[in-house]
Amino acid sequence: MIDKLNLLGWTCPRPLQNYPTIVMGHGAGGKMMADLIEYLFAPAFDNQWLGQMGDATKLDKSLFSIRDSSLAFTTDSFVVSPLFFPGGNIGELAVYGTVNDLAMRGAKPLYLSAGFILEEGLPMETLGNIVTAMAAACKKAGVKIATGDTKVVQRGHSDGLYINTSGIGLILAGVDIGPANARPGDMVVVSGTMGDHGIAIMSVREELTFETEIKSDTAPLNGLVEVMMAAGGQHKGGHRPLRGWYPPLQPIHCLRDATRGGLAAVLNELAGSSKVGIEFDERKVPLRPEVNAACEMLGLDPFYIANEGKLVAIVPAEKAEAVLAAMHRHEYGKDAAIIGRVVAEHPGLVTAKTVIGGMRVVDVPAGELLPRIC
Repeated sequence: MIDKLNLLGWTCPRPLQNYPTIVMGHGAGGKMMADLIEYLFAPAFDNQWLGQMGDATKLDKSLFSIRDSSLAFTTDSFVVSPLFFPGGNIGELAVYGTVNDLAMRGAKPLYLSAGFILEEGLPMETLGNIVTAMAAACKKAGVKIATGDTKVVQRGHSDGLYINTSGIGLILAGVDIGPANARPGDMVVVSGTMGDHGIAIMSVREELTFETEIKSDTAPLNGLVEVMMAAGGQHKGGHRPLRGWYPPLQPIHCLRDATRGGLAAVLNELAGSSKVGIEFDERKVPLRPEVNAACEMLGLDPFYIANEGKLVAIVPAEKAEAVLAAMHRHEYGKDAAIIGRVVAEHPGLVTAKTVIGGMRVVDVPAGELLPRIC
């Protein structure tokens, strides 16, 4: 958890100090809204694109003129409850979630938008802490918030704060990562332990205590994806680097971040999109002992529990070890493991080898085990 925001440290803080909580006027388009933007959002997210302060932001066209490149565009909304949880908060989640969605297509994330739905009565200090966390997350992920919007709803019409973020990234030539690209013989790789985020949220909501605190795995995965793409590949000629980032011949067929529905949902989506079967070994899936114990106590299947900083990759068999070794050298891939393979049999179906040696079908989740986890 970040340090509490010091209201006295804000630039010309008096207009915000006069209102310790959000009121309807902060979304009315007048002076109060202008103060919120000028003294909170603008200093936190300061950059040349946001600084234009127009109805739309004009981006640098040179970033989008690289030969044979494509744009990736995504949007997501975040309604997690509670706003702060062990290991993160809604602000970090909003940044990393959209960054990760871009990275799963092999794109380099560049710009985000941020839309805030604020509830009347939200403490200004809470909003300040979240905005500060978002700014730090943007810096860590290497992205800029280029445009934004603020709306205020009446007390009781929200749950403190909702955030929508959209993102733009660049996919360079030679990169083709998509959910329909899995082929029989490919290997299934996960970047780390499963279920951390969902159990962290549940522990707070249900006031569960464990011997070891379970923290969310919220993290930006674009850096991890870059080293995975480079592993075992080679750089194509004829392209100039993008801020030090070169387009590799990536040895990756599919990438997905295992969020809602967890590992089970992702594998089923990939099997269905690629019209292949997927088999994995439960014993090879990394699980924190405390998460596994919590799932056993609550009667939950850890493969259906959400993550916010883990990915699933489908990689050609001949490149799997090189990709795995590169992941192990990265901060967010230290616990990565090869857990299974893609097969031609039973297309669209996912099966798991159990801890006692049997086989079971891992179906699509029937519904959300835990709503509002992101």
